[in-house]
Amino acid sequence: MAKEWILNSATNRFQLNFKRNVGAVSEAIRACSPKNLNEWRDYYYRNVRSKDHIDGLGRRLHTKVTEVLPAEIAGISLNDCIDKMHQLVIDRTYDGYRTEIDTIHGQLAHELDLPIHPAPDEWDRGYNVDFFIEVGNKFIGIQVKPAGSTAHIMQIHSEHKLQAASHRRFTSEYGGGVFYIVSVKRGGKKVIDNPEVIEDIRLEITRLRSNPEPA
Repeated sequence: MAKEWILNSATNRFQLNFKRNVGAVSEAIRACSPKNLNEWRDYYYRNVRSKDHIDGLGRRLHTKVTEVLPAEIAGISLNDCIDKMHQLVIDRTYDGYRTEIDTIHGQLAHELDLPIHPAPDEWDRGYNVDFFIEVGNKFIGIQVKPAGSTAHIMQIHSEHKLQAASHRRFTSEYGGGVFYIVSVKRGGKKVIDNPEVIEDIRLEITRLRSNPEPA
């Protein structure tokens, strides 16, 4: 498990799995329509990237894992670790709290003209839902993600894919969808970076109101 985590983290960090390195694999496999793994492997090596090219990426990954990462880890001090934990517990928690107040209660509730409630702890842990909107006897889930950079937003989108199953369970049990609110700081205040989601939520509210039967 530790080995897999290290390899995945290094591959993502150094972008070895990006399109420019491995090609448009999703498009390629649809074009191939393979009946088995061997058929896909042969097609990829012939039409997308060569086996030697992928071997080269593997060698680059090995260099990053065995030389770059250990050198970086050696530069981390005890104080760095202590400061990091304080930052996570104090600074990040406060920033998240301000994000909730400024983004959810200050903007989203105003736009929707509906009360938005903090989700119970079991919803947070079980469904990755931070807030909810009650529509009749059904519920819409809201998850708020503070973002500080474009790279962070890309990470959020990756997390969204990983949490899709828990969001589907929420919809199955409570009727409404779960929506991501990406919050960024601009001009000294928090704003919703994906304002198009507000209209998506309005449409979901309309859908639930037009189908008032139990979820």
